Amino acid sequence: MAGTVTIEDVYHELKVIERKMVTHEDLEALVDSVEILSNPKTMEALRRSDLDIKEGRVKEVSSVEELLSEL
Repeated sequence: MAGTVTIEDVYHELKVIERKMVTHEDLEALVDSVEILSNPKTMEALRRSDLDIKEGRVKEVSSVEELLSEL
């Protein structure tokens, strides 16, 4: 004879599955990352930005207005 399955057992198993699931937000973030990593121009811009930061070519901006005035 098969064991009895209660609603609590089913609920527990569903909660275990839920904890292991990938969320829609996780998938969107992954797709965004793949798009960035597969775009050579974007990656080069990121490398140049990292170099600028390392070499101190940065300017501190404390407001949106200040940032927009730089454009």
